[in-house]
Amino acid sequence: MVAPQPKWVLELNSGLPAKSKHATSIPDPPGLSASKPMTGKQAKKSQAAGRKIPTTEETETLKLKKAWEVALAPAKQLPMQAIMGYMSGNSLQIFSIMMVFMLFKNPIQAISQTNLAFSRFESPGTRSQMLGIKAVYVLMQCLLLGLGIYKVNSMGLLPTTRSDWLAWETERQPLERAYFAFGQ
Repeated sequence: MVAPQPKWVLELNSGLPAKSKHATSIPDPPGLSASKPMTGKQAKKSQAAGRKIPTTEETETLKLKKAWEVALAPAKQLPMQAIMGYMSGNSLQIFSIMMVFMLFKNPIQAISQTNLAFSRFESPGTRSQMLGIKAVYVLMQCLLLGLGIYKVNSMGLLPTTRSDWLAWETERQPLERAYFAFGQ
């Protein structure tokens, strides 16, 4: 025995309701035809027919804009990473250690995959300009690496003081000795 379908299912399957007399003064929104709904293929064909094909110059300009967006994306991460570094503190805890690890891992990985990141934007017309964009990308990644080095230094993990190198220090030999004279 099949349960009867709910009212909303019947209304959904029946299609668009007929227009009432009261709605004739309101025009249909752009793209809606009152006859019958279009399928996915028909909608794609109508969009493709109305759209002009971009020229190679327009395509190259768009590729360069997108490449600049990718190149400057690490600069947008820099303030967020700095705030996270400040909030994590300078003590050795799992959160601060993982944050420092990510500050080193992600930029090194991104620098090693620079050509892969920009391969979709390269074309014969944009190849000469991509070198500068890639250089900016590597520079932005180096700024993130610098933030990681600063964080490691503020945590006290970099050997920057003389006391950090005491194991390699030799005992100083005095140039002269002083002996106390008792009595006189």
